[in-house]
Amino acid sequence: MTTLPVLTLYDTLRRRKTPLEVLRPNHVGLYVCGMTVYDFCHLGHARVMVTFDTVVRYLRERGYEVTYVRNITDIDDKIIRRALECGESIQSLTARFIDAMHEDEAALLCRRPDLEPRATEHVGAMQTLIGELINSGHAYAAANGDVYYAVRSFPEYGRLSGKSIDELTSGARVDIGEDKRDPLDFALWKAAKPGEPSWASPWGEGRPGWHIECSAMSADALGCAFDIHGGGADLQFPHHENEIAQSQGAGCAFAHYWMHNGFVRINDEKMSKSLNNFFTVRELLPRYSGEVLRFFILSSHYRSPLNYGEEALEQAKAGLTRLYTVLRGMPGRKIVAELGSEWRERFHTAMSDDFHTPAALAVLFDLTREINRLRDEGSEVAAPLATLLRELAGVLGLLQQDAEDFLRGDETNTHWIEERIAARAAARLARDFAGADGIRQELTAAGVILEDGPGGTTWRQE
Repeated sequence: MTTLPVLTLYDTLRRRKTPLEVLRPNHVGLYVCGMTVYDFCHLGHARVMVTFDTVVRYLRERGYEVTYVRNITDIDDKIIRRALECGESIQSLTARFIDAMHEDEAALLCRRPDLEPRATEHVGAMQTLIGELINSGHAYAAANGDVYYAVRSFPEYGRLSGKSIDELTSGARVDIGEDKRDPLDFALWKAAKPGEPSWASPWGEGRPGWHIECSAMSADALGCAFDIHGGGADLQFPHHENEIAQSQGAGCAFAHYWMHNGFVRINDEKMSKSLNNFFTVRELLPRYSGEVLRFFILSSHYRSPLNYGEEALEQAKAGLTRLYTVLRGMPGRKIVAELGSEWRERFHTAMSDDFHTPAALAVLFDLTREINRLRDEGSEVAAPLATLLRELAGVLGLLQQDAEDFLRGDETNTHWIEERIAARAAARLARDFAGADGIRQELTAAGVILEDGPGGTTWRQE
């Protein structure tokens, strides 16, 4: 039996890799900041989905029981504005984009989180937390009905992001309508405005600020102390910094480790709507399957920038095709533990090193070369190693389709392709090589790659 290496992860708070030490035996509580559901998921959301789905898969592969929580922000300034622009209710808008989010998630081969708490369902818990912060001197109710967190009451503010209060003060300002004591203070509760949804509270009608929801919902789902808090690097400041101040200000230990995935870049520029280089998942799916997008995301380490470009996606498609090609026609064979021990050890060494998926993929490609070599030699070992390849790739959420289905892609034109292949075979038999070459060119122009072998001609979509 393979002895698993120590699992380490990079903790943003400690700024170093550290061994994972769980708070409860054999259990990991993971909270990830999810989507604000006013639009379709973009590539940044896709990276969060795939990154933490893979983290959960690997933790479970190692035998941990995992409670994976990813919240849904369904009340927010952007949501209110978008609902007005679309002329629909907030409930209708958010329901529509929650459904779309789940469709994109499934396309990316991500499993649903165990819990998906919604902000609107936890307003009472947020109010309780705000009351505790007021009582402890960390928050105050302003004359305009807003409630603010007093940042200077929390001396460790800025530790996660590495920012000092003095540094933050230089760029801080008070917007019109705000009634803060200090420009650094942030809203926990917002007084109701005409036409906006609101809830009754001890401070008057209003709605929660954005930051308070995750402190309340993580405590409700996982308790006051849990193992890992994750999210995109863009949330490190101020959102996650504010969460720490809120939760610890209320006496909660909060998250033991912090994980942040890197930014998505488009042709080496940061993805941004203002730069018009903004791509949604569903814009890409007609050209690239969800599994190709997943492979593309996993090809970079989760903390590194992910640079999107057509060339990078084509490389991802080619790489995934190469892995599926070695599985083509391979019978399923039971893998003997001793036979696969080297590959398992290398795979787990990669993934135990801060979930290093590029190194894990490199192991899969090395294993593919070994399978091809053994198959060319006629070795019976090739088939069980192909089973191992599929098993290890499954930990990454890859290679779970039938190889033939993946390689052939859209089956709507399968009948025509098979007819043209049969016509080519007939032409070759009749020694009409020009006609056979013409059919091959016709299929190539249609994006169909033919592969002639001892067993006949097979094909795949380009």
